[in-house]
Amino acid sequence: MKELSSGPMLNAYPDSIGGQLADIVAFLSRDELKNVFSSFYILPSVFNTDLDRGFSVVDYSLSEDLARREDLDALRALGLDLKLDFVLNHASVLSPQFQSMVHDPDSPYKDFFIDWNEFWKGEGEMTEEGYILPDKKHLDRMFFRKPGLPILMVRMPDGRDVPYWNTFYQQVDYQVPTVQQLMHASGLQYTRALRLHQRIAPALAEGKTPAELDFTGFEGEKQTVCGWLEAHREYLGQMDLNIRSPLVWQFYDDTLKTLAGYGARIVRLDAFAYAPKAVGEKNFLNEPGTWDLLAKVDELAKKYDLDLLPEIHASYGEKIYEKIARKGYMTYDFFLPGLLIDAFEHKNADYLRRWAGEIQAGGLRVVNMLGCHDGIPLLDLKGLMPDERIQGLIDAVVARGGYVKDLHGAKNMYYQVNATYYSALGEDDAKMALARAIQMFMPGKPQVWYLDLFCGKNDHEAVRRAGPGGHKEINRTNIPPEAIDGLLQNPCVLEQLDLLRLRSTHPAFGFDSELEIGGEGSTLELTWRKGGEWVSLHADLARATYSITGTSL
Repeated sequence: MKELSSGPMLNAYPDSIGGQLADIVAFLSRDELKNVFSSFYILPSVFNTDLDRGFSVVDYSLSEDLARREDLDALRALGLDLKLDFVLNHASVLSPQFQSMVHDPDSPYKDFFIDWNEFWKGEGEMTEEGYILPDKKHLDRMFFRKPGLPILMVRMPDGRDVPYWNTFYQQVDYQVPTVQQLMHASGLQYTRALRLHQRIAPALAEGKTPAELDFTGFEGEKQTVCGWLEAHREYLGQMDLNIRSPLVWQFYDDTLKTLAGYGARIVRLDAFAYAPKAVGEKNFLNEPGTWDLLAKVDELAKKYDLDLLPEIHASYGEKIYEKIARKGYMTYDFFLPGLLIDAFEHKNADYLRRWAGEIQAGGLRVVNMLGCHDGIPLLDLKGLMPDERIQGLIDAVVARGGYVKDLHGAKNMYYQVNATYYSALGEDDAKMALARAIQMFMPGKPQVWYLDLFCGKNDHEAVRRAGPGGHKEINRTNIPPEAIDGLLQNPCVLEQLDLLRLRSTHPAFGFDSELEIGGEGSTLELTWRKGGEWVSLHADLARATYSITGTSL
């Protein structure tokens, strides 16, 4: 397998800079970006997707709106390998497999998704609504991403409503019938059908379900009209895959082959810890199911020269990152973003030094970052520092305009604070540059969110436009192409580019290099050595200053 570069990796949606992937290719082709990045993590809206800005995948063909094969070839010509997402746990309801299941009574994909009632047969009570409520002993072991049970009631070709496992997003839309459709469905005369239409059409347009409609005066037609509405409902959502199905494993193999063909070197496994499910076990990170799944996927990935990067948020104290690393996989350093903010807030680098030492001593191969498409994972620090100190960091970022969205009302159950990293640092150029310098000298492969590179500020207007649930848009502002020239004159942007170029080109950096860690109090010293080359960072978190010395500078 080709050795993985530890050079910097750009991270963006395909439309983050300019509106299409071709615009990012043009940006990366500029002289100012020469020798800056060695990799590019393109978020999954580059594929054919619907909900969740790319993480609900219809299929892994390229988005006709955002990307062309020529764009991927151009990135390869620039010397960039790719990191791409593979969503192991679920696929869109618009996927060909799901559409086959709901429209074809003889579909080969009947077992591709998880029939909730079949899964829990004999392990709970059937409800009036037609789904099994698992016994309390099972519910007590389950982790829910949203209120209620993780199910979507699906209308099957034979007219039955069957619950299917749906951990993440779902949306059910009811078609507004025409007057004539109401006539044919209910047998009403035209004038009465018109009156009923005038009543229910606005309610359906507002998002009401058939059960919530007012049928006063039309009680005799309620059942048939509701039946018509249910038969014509449409879905959006992410449906959990049944990893016991051989067709799912064929899908996994085909997808990894496709990603490798696009130029992927790293495949990020999104939501992988939700995929293994077994009665009596947790529905998140059950053991050994999770590790058995990873091992089987890794066997497939090796055929295509791919490195897997399992994505999971867990507290430091749970040591999940250690388990992933011990099994030979790359892992995310989700602790660095919060540790840097903590070092600035407390003018002390003790926690930062300790963590750098643990990475190096444990031989962990990590991908680190400052900001990302989701937010800043401060709650991941639990177990590494006192809870009161973590809460202080959350309060500081929120005071600077960030958002916290608790998981369906459970305080401190949501693992990210939504803000740009630049705003989280108080929109201080010196702190932003120093944070980037430390990231470049930390062990691992540095991933760079495009908006951090441009010193992007919290976009509260984008959150307002997005409406409920749009908190993540605070950190996803698209950069118009005409703004690039001006942004590349910003001294802090140019300083970050110089730091990235140093990390990308200096021969002392690498996964097989030696790292010396020093400093005390507010100072941090990181020195990399390889062969006769060395490069050293001396940082002062109290003064927000740094200097770099070494060979080949």
